[in-house]
Amino acid sequence: MFRLVPTYRSRHISKILPSYQGRHTLFSAAANSLQNTSDGYEDTFKEINFNHLFKSCNQLHHAKRLHALLVVSGKVKSIIFSAKLVNIYAYLSDVSFSRRTFNQIPNKDVYTWNSMVSAYVRSGRFREAVDCFYKFFLTSGLRPDFYTFAPVLKACKNLIEGMRIHCLVLKLGFEWDVFVTASLVHMYTRFGIVGSARKLFDDMPVRDMGSWNAMISGYCQNGNASEALDVLNEMRLEGVMMDPVTIASILPICAQLDDILNGMLIHLYAIKSGLEFDLFVSNALINMYAKFGKLEHAQNVFDHMVVRDVVSWNSIIAAYEQNGDPNRALGLFYKMPLIGTSPDYLTLVSLSSIVAQLNDCRSGKSVHGFVMRRGWILKDVISGNSVVDMYAKLGVMDSARAVFEALPVKDVVSWNTLITGYAQNGLASEAIEAYGMMQTCEEIKPNQATWVSILPAYSTVGALQQGMRVHGQLIKNSLYLDIYVGTCLIDMYGKCGKLDDAMSLFFEVPKMTSVPWNAIISCLGIHGHAEKALKLFRDMRVEGVKPDQITFISLLSACSHSGLVEDGQWCFHVMQEEYGIKPILKHYGCMVDLFGRSGHLEMAYNFIKNMPVKPDASVWGALLGACRIHGNIELGAFASDRLFEVDSENAGYYVLLSNIYANSGKWEGVDQVRALARDRGLKKVPGWSSIELNNKVDVFYTGNQSHPKFEEIYKELRTLTAKMKTVGYVPDYSFVLQDVEEDEKEHILMSHSERLAIAFGIINTPPKTPIRIFKNLRVCGDCHNATKLISKITEREIIVRDSNRFHHFKDGVCSCGDYW
Repeated sequence: MFRLVPTYRSRHISKILPSYQGRHTLFSAAANSLQNTSDGYEDTFKEINFNHLFKSCNQLHHAKRLHALLVVSGKVKSIIFSAKLVNIYAYLSDVSFSRRTFNQIPNKDVYTWNSMVSAYVRSGRFREAVDCFYKFFLTSGLRPDFYTFAPVLKACKNLIEGMRIHCLVLKLGFEWDVFVTASLVHMYTRFGIVGSARKLFDDMPVRDMGSWNAMISGYCQNGNASEALDVLNEMRLEGVMMDPVTIASILPICAQLDDILNGMLIHLYAIKSGLEFDLFVSNALINMYAKFGKLEHAQNVFDHMVVRDVVSWNSIIAAYEQNGDPNRALGLFYKMPLIGTSPDYLTLVSLSSIVAQLNDCRSGKSVHGFVMRRGWILKDVISGNSVVDMYAKLGVMDSARAVFEALPVKDVVSWNTLITGYAQNGLASEAIEAYGMMQTCEEIKPNQATWVSILPAYSTVGALQQGMRVHGQLIKNSLYLDIYVGTCLIDMYGKCGKLDDAMSLFFEVPKMTSVPWNAIISCLGIHGHAEKALKLFRDMRVEGVKPDQITFISLLSACSHSGLVEDGQWCFHVMQEEYGIKPILKHYGCMVDLFGRSGHLEMAYNFIKNMPVKPDASVWGALLGACRIHGNIELGAFASDRLFEVDSENAGYYVLLSNIYANSGKWEGVDQVRALARDRGLKKVPGWSSIELNNKVDVFYTGNQSHPKFEEIYKELRTLTAKMKTVGYVPDYSFVLQDVEEDEKEHILMSHSERLAIAFGIINTPPKTPIRIFKNLRVCGDCHNATKLISKITEREIIVRDSNRFHHFKDGVCSCGDYW
């Protein structure tokens, strides 16, 4: 096209420059002038204000027509105009035309090279930007200036590349240039080398606003909240006023430090400085108030914005979505296109979460269709990841997996989303399988979120050896001290029976927030060490760490497992009176379990009657479980009636009621409950136990005879049963919930999944070594008694984790003190 344009005459230019309406009248004037003259068009070109034409170009075809006009007029020979063309093509997302224009410039100056490097950076083509810079530096014979280094430092893909550019900065003598040094600060903080960035910053003889912002934002991006505030205070002492970029950088830090007072003072400063209507400041304020749960303040900022962009809408929608008001968030999403703002990929992230919170599978399919119609899944991996996450949160893992498989490109977030989805839906084995598939993809490197996703899956199935292997990887990359990864490791060791290792890790990780405290308190609770959990809670208070809802759920659960009724009541009181935490249904459920498990069934029932909120399934379920433990048929039947009103689809509750009747020998009641469950299409979750040996997890179901070693296992069980009887073991047939003969009852008890797993462990491990068993249901009373005797006969420690807690069997005694 460019070779043909110079041969055009003025009569043809009208075809290149059609008349424009409205704001494109300058193009129209140029075209009309050229039409009305054939010989004197050079004078007409002189009359055209090309600078205005450049400003009017906001679409690619406008830029191409302007380019044609510059070629015809001969103005394209001007380096200034050519460089402007390079820039405008890049702004309009066509860097290929930028490069073609750049290549046709015969005598390139520094400004032209800088423009081309910047064009590549603006288009996200960082490799080409660095290559272009080196070609400029090595072949052009020109000397870079201080404008050269900002874009090329931004394009550096790793620290080594950035340090090479830093060496060139020193060699060329630009180390004292404020603009270049600020860019170096940005580069080092981007790669997490905050110390080098701070040294550069401290050595600067003069600092401008960009330098201060670079250091503050660098600290913010690396989680150094207190250091960012120190720089801000230093900036104020030097009399430098905050600008919109400073405010937008520092407000997230206030949320991170849970410092709403500083956040509101910065808001006040923005108002006094006339910055409250700045778009970036307003968006940052909405996000900050959302993090504090102050939705009325966030809404007020949004309502008073003079100009709103898609980020503003995304921020206010996310504010409601993240603070448990999905209906309001959905209403804002529907309002968004009515005022002419189109949703983008990040809007979809919030929308997917909204649909999941509403548990609306139908709307989920609509969102999926919305994304497919726009082709977003093919264009951007964020969209596909959002849909996978949405289906996972809706519990529809088949659809989540199907969308995942259809993604044309999978990044580490895609894999993390799938792994987390499986783990959070109770499909730990599938999560571990997905992680194994991820490891076969050489281009995918696990990150912090990967470890936080997979470690809970190992905890669930008790895969201690696999979890320890991950721990080894984390030690190599120093991620094990990250607060979230470290907390998952604490949880993994605690739930795999290695409480001492969990405690050692707890003392190593940072403990400024409640997250690691909650994990270790929970671990102590399920191991039956409520007194130690309470002591840790007191230490937590002394250290000034504020407990949250999870802290008190863990504490109340620990007290319940150990029968510490008074301590549990104290915790419930402290939660409300000292910390102002309003109890949620999980807290009420723990209190009912605390009273009921200890035998205070009447107290538990009265507590439910006096609750200020309507009891849910967890509350009535806790009462029903207590009735099963203590054999209260009447109250159990009443609790089950209330339970079936709020949750009639959980087969476990029918099993509980059936067990109450069976333990009392009321088989008619058992048949009625089982028939009711059968009529509703419900099936009992089969009991299983697992054991990990040689990096492999073996799972046993009650009565399982499909295992390759089942004959050896049953032979060992018969031997153990005979030995137990010699030391006083008498089978407790009340735990057989079938109306069969006694010899059949004994065989059923011997075939319980935990006994199969224990026998398998005995015949496959050296004598007197510990055995770790994981069971998905509560261990039955007869198996509990049998395991105590087996631990004494075999001189082994047998560690069993059931659905409620850990049992450490040793020398014929259980750590639970027969209270579980």
